[in-house]
Amino acid sequence: MIEKVRILEDKYNEINERLMQPEVVNDKEQYASLMKEYASLTPIVEKYREYCKAEAEFAEASELLDSGDSDKEFRELLQQQYTDSKKAIEQLTQELTVLLLPKDPNDEKNVIVEIRGGAGGEEAALFAGSLFRMYTLYAAAKGWSYEILNANPTELGGYKEICFMIEGAGAYSRLKYESGVHRVQRVPETESQGRIHTSTVTVAVLPEAEDVELEINDKDLKIDVFRSSGAGGQHINKTSSAIRITHIPTGMVVECQDERSQYKNKDKAMKVLRSRLLEREQAAHDDKIASERRSQVGTGDRSERIRTYNFPEGRISDHRIGLTIYRLESFLNGSLDEVIDALATAEQAEKLAQQQAE
Repeated sequence: MIEKVRILEDKYNEINERLMQPEVVNDKEQYASLMKEYASLTPIVEKYREYCKAEAEFAEASELLDSGDSDKEFRELLQQQYTDSKKAIEQLTQELTVLLLPKDPNDEKNVIVEIRGGAGGEEAALFAGSLFRMYTLYAAAKGWSYEILNANPTELGGYKEICFMIEGAGAYSRLKYESGVHRVQRVPETESQGRIHTSTVTVAVLPEAEDVELEINDKDLKIDVFRSSGAGGQHINKTSSAIRITHIPTGMVVECQDERSQYKNKDKAMKVLRSRLLEREQAAHDDKIASERRSQVGTGDRSERIRTYNFPEGRISDHRIGLTIYRLESFLNGSLDEVIDALATAEQAEKLAQQQAE
């Protein structure tokens, strides 16, 4: 492992030198590519240099202790250095092992989030609205921005479906765990008998697809234009600016009516279509080569019930890792990190187990 890290450090130093060359600085595409690679190597190299420092301190303490020439007080200091540096080496070795695990190539990408009300009618639509608010609050806390791509609101303030993009470094690495079925248990505002209802909402988190990753033939697209409408069918736009794009080979349909500009709606719809098609392509590839090695956490099965929000008990339960916490209100206000950190740790543990088994 250490030899592998030394090679990465050499590459890091080489990139650093290239970034200072005028011809590279003036080539925006090459400079951006090298900066991205430099940034990905930085945490590994920094951790490796900590490891080298601890190793040097350990070697120094070992050599002086073996010499036997020091006085008692100095030997005690050396023994402390020996013990501390040995522990540091063990800890840093573990941290380097985690940093060297294969990374999801989509982790640094923006995401497209699709939320759809499932079983439960209006109550499911209202909870879809709660999840939309939760994710946008989380995005704000991270310094990310969001943009609604398409929305189908209900008269009571919920959403039959809503699709939006979150832009920010590492957005996919954090939000990819949210794909799946979210179940809510609570007494609806419309329930006069005080009975608890169970409803479901489906969330899909897609990495934003770049143009170079997927080529879409215009001949494979059927584009329909229609009038935008709001809750209850009320027309909010007298012109036909809403766009419906059908990808003929797959039958996939995407609608966008959030903008008054037909061009902007088409652009947004194509972003969603491109990301859905890329996800479909990647899922087919993953199923083909690694169906027997599913991660215990899972990051993309929309039919899997992943989490329950129980309002009477103020409880959130993530079923993939058996985690339950009792702070529902703060969670719905965007404080997701405790659960996301636990999911990321579980995924790392699974990858380490797979690596050791190979």
